[in-house]
Amino acid sequence: MLKPIIINKVAIGPGRKPYVVAEIGVNHNGRLDLALKLIDAAAKAGADAVKFQTFRAEEVTTVATPIASYQAKNTGRKQSMQAMIRKLELNERFYPRLISHSRKRKVAFFSAAQGGFVSVDLLERLGVPMFKIGSGDLTNLPLLRYVARLKKPIILGTGMATMVEIQAAIKTMKGAGNDKIIVLQCTTDYPADPREANLAVIPEMIKKIKTLVGYSDHTMGIRVPLMAATLGACMIEKHFTLNRGLAGPDHKASATPAELQQLVKAVKFVPAILGKPIKRPSRSELPYLPLIRKSVVAARDIAKGEKFTRKNLAIKRPGTGLAPRYFDALIGRIAKRDLPKDNLISLSDVK
Repeated sequence: MLKPIIINKVAIGPGRKPYVVAEIGVNHNGRLDLALKLIDAAAKAGADAVKFQTFRAEEVTTVATPIASYQAKNTGRKQSMQAMIRKLELNERFYPRLISHSRKRKVAFFSAAQGGFVSVDLLERLGVPMFKIGSGDLTNLPLLRYVARLKKPIILGTGMATMVEIQAAIKTMKGAGNDKIIVLQCTTDYPADPREANLAVIPEMIKKIKTLVGYSDHTMGIRVPLMAATLGACMIEKHFTLNRGLAGPDHKASATPAELQQLVKAVKFVPAILGKPIKRPSRSELPYLPLIRKSVVAARDIAKGEKFTRKNLAIKRPGTGLAPRYFDALIGRIAKRDLPKDNLISLSDVK
């Protein structure tokens, strides 16, 4: 059994309600007012945490890096990646207000260190309770080692990755003395095709990498993340926006506040639905046992001294008499008394 990870007194792990992260990412569009409204919406929806992205454009990409196809499609513009994400930077001066507001709204605040070592240092100074390492940095082993040494929980995206690459990343972080890791199955496309979600890998990841596993969702709707929760995902991360019509690369592939609220309610109910790996009657079923189970009864009037046969015995409800498993053993035995039709047979009736 994997040990749970504690974030702001909330335990994340097997048997617990899935931890829901509202991925604000860059959907604040560089605006403090919008970022605050997104935190409010996430808290109202019942999310456990809000996640941003921390970077300076020059720290993430070269001038010549082109934007991804989904970014061009979602923004409707042809520009370099650096030019696009420069407008989506979160001003360093905003962080204290955002952290304070998150605390007030009772959601954990953390961020993806997209800008490498500089971003990690900033987030550590701010006292975030955990770090997110995005899929693009899964093979950035120096960064993983750097973050791991801070001894805080690490959420690791695995979009575009192979199991071998994930295992190398885990080995690097554990080698730096940190085993507080949650790996997120992820498909790097916005929106992602549900047929590429590959949720079947979640149990396999839990088995092979021996760490907590969650799911970062880029599909539309709540069907896929709900399925991920039933397969053992202990954390569900979901992009969300106040309005899918806003300008920016991720809004179109994000959930609305109403959808996020629906998702939270659904995934939090998953452990109750799954129950325990023990097959036994539920509390609600117990009253029905004597009514729905069956007993051996007289199929017709049976006279004292008559032999029991397949013709004069039957199996009917209720289940308060001799259980059906005794039916074959009764054949050929003698009735001790007169038994009217539908009389439940008991051992005292048998010679």
